[in-house]
Amino acid sequence: MKSIIDLVYLVPLFPLIGFLINGLGRNYLSKSLSGIIGSAVILASFVVSVLIFNETRAEGFTAVIVELFKFIHVGDLNIPFAFQVDQLSALFLLVITGVGFLIHLYSTSYMHEEASHHFARYFAYLNLFVFSMLLLVLGANYLIMFIGWEGVGLCSYLLIGYWFKNISYGNAARKAFVMNRIGDLGFLLGLFFIIQQFGSLTYVDVFKEAGGMFHGDSILVIITLLLFVGATGKSAQIPLYTWLPDAMAGPTPVSALIHAATMVTAGIYMIARSNILYTLAGDVTQTVVAVVGLATAILAATIAIKQNDIKKVLAYSTVSQLGYMFLGLGVGAYTGAVFHVMTHAFFKALLFLGAGSVIHAMHHEQDIRKMGGLAKKLPITHITFLLGCIAIAGIPPFSGFFSKDEILVHAFAANPVYYIIGLAGALMTAFYMFRLYAMTFKGTFRGTHEQEHHLHESPWQMTVPLIVLAFLAVVAGFVGIPELFAADAHKLEHYLAPVFKASTDAAEAHHLSHKTEYILLAVSLSLIAAAIIFALKRFSKNPETGEPEGFGKVLANKWYVDELYDNIITKPLNALGVFFNRVIEKSGIDGLVNGVGKSVQWGGRQLRLLQSGQVGSYVLWMVLGILILFVITIKILN
Repeated sequence: MKSIIDLVYLVPLFPLIGFLINGLGRNYLSKSLSGIIGSAVILASFVVSVLIFNETRAEGFTAVIVELFKFIHVGDLNIPFAFQVDQLSALFLLVITGVGFLIHLYSTSYMHEEASHHFARYFAYLNLFVFSMLLLVLGANYLIMFIGWEGVGLCSYLLIGYWFKNISYGNAARKAFVMNRIGDLGFLLGLFFIIQQFGSLTYVDVFKEAGGMFHGDSILVIITLLLFVGATGKSAQIPLYTWLPDAMAGPTPVSALIHAATMVTAGIYMIARSNILYTLAGDVTQTVVAVVGLATAILAATIAIKQNDIKKVLAYSTVSQLGYMFLGLGVGAYTGAVFHVMTHAFFKALLFLGAGSVIHAMHHEQDIRKMGGLAKKLPITHITFLLGCIAIAGIPPFSGFFSKDEILVHAFAANPVYYIIGLAGALMTAFYMFRLYAMTFKGTFRGTHEQEHHLHESPWQMTVPLIVLAFLAVVAGFVGIPELFAADAHKLEHYLAPVFKASTDAAEAHHLSHKTEYILLAVSLSLIAAAIIFALKRFSKNPETGEPEGFGKVLANKWYVDELYDNIITKPLNALGVFFNRVIEKSGIDGLVNGVGKSVQWGGRQLRLLQSGQVGSYVLWMVLGILILFVITIKILN
């Protein structure tokens, strides 16, 4: 009997079919039909993903590789086009297709003002995006992962620049594309090193060979650091994070798709998939991953405190939460990092779609200084958004509490300094999220009378995804209940154990006593609760409506990092380009090429003078020639 896993190719195939139908038929399909096709194919993928997930839950299940066809065979290098189904890929399939379907459903209403051909184009891009992400997580080797990796980069460019007639949106899309290419170069170099060292890109072969290498081998350090460079680009870590806030130029559902369950988690997935390599690479790589993640989490959190664009606050929040995931990876908490990917997908998609509902009601206004008092007008959006804020703040028993706490506990075990800095970031998260909530939903309305008159709750296509995601944001954490509360209750850890088995021993070395964990928990919850209460009291009745001053202006201007990059990278490169164009290109290369042409023309003009057509001159030249030959002959004879 054929297993459902053998049909795993259907999961990416459905979105690909949706992309082709909507893309090729965009001038002929109605908006309702485009939306139905675009959403239905993702729902079909989700159904197959659920069936696959159920099979992977069976006791003793081991990874299954489904080879579709021979892809590359050169000499000893054999790279098949194959999918690997195991616990890690099955979990990501659920998150990508599940959250992806909700975002597609939401988009059918949110994008209703678009013309039918643009509406179909939008859904074609979304379907292609999901197809690329599914290819990334299903690949049985690094090359298939890289194809999906590049695919989501392309689709993010298309979706961020969806409204391509707006020049600033096009610039934001280009920025995302270029910065991702920088990271991708590191990833590609890492793949070349893997081929050179292991002679294969297939996970099973690479990890088996790596298992025989000694801990801290320099080649493993080089490979893992290069792969991490790729992850910093795709998952927006220092220094390649500035593209992600600018990605807010795209439609709000796109922001939810890119920032929640798909593209930005690609780097986390890649390192989690390569956990054996990172564990064997040792302290150097793991410290780099942890420190970069922690620095990114803190930097982004400080910026989010002073942002007034509702989507920009959530964007920097995403950068910060991704930093926590990398901190988890760096301290060996692979399950915790993947756990936070899952919970973050739910509450961050909820928050973005909630923000979209607010923007929809406010007629595309995104400045929270012009909002306020929306709780009564948008009851469903208000309640679901509040649940998302509580979840991301890490209040029990909401999902964010369990996943973030697991990362912070492992961070404390690895290095107490990591924990202290990480906790500071968690406090800022609670503060800026409830500042956002209070300025948006509490107090009195600060917009125009026209906006207030038209305030209304969003249609069901937008509110149903909010309710579903809110439910998941509340209960998803119960799959990862720590041993502190109940023995053997961390279902996700047991489920992912086969994938992270080789890296578990290193994590077990850092085990805290229950007493220490209780103390850490009490401290963190007390401080987070204080931060929430302070933010609510501070901004509900006295919101910030003016322009920031002093240090607040520095934070509002994102530490001037974009300006720094512009001055130390962009402008010098532009100046170098002008120099190469004017001096090297025009005076040098063009001068040489044109000089050869001009010298040939000049020589031709001079030789042409010899062909005058006058017989007398020809006789003269003939006599001179004879004399020259006569002189040469005499010289030779003498």
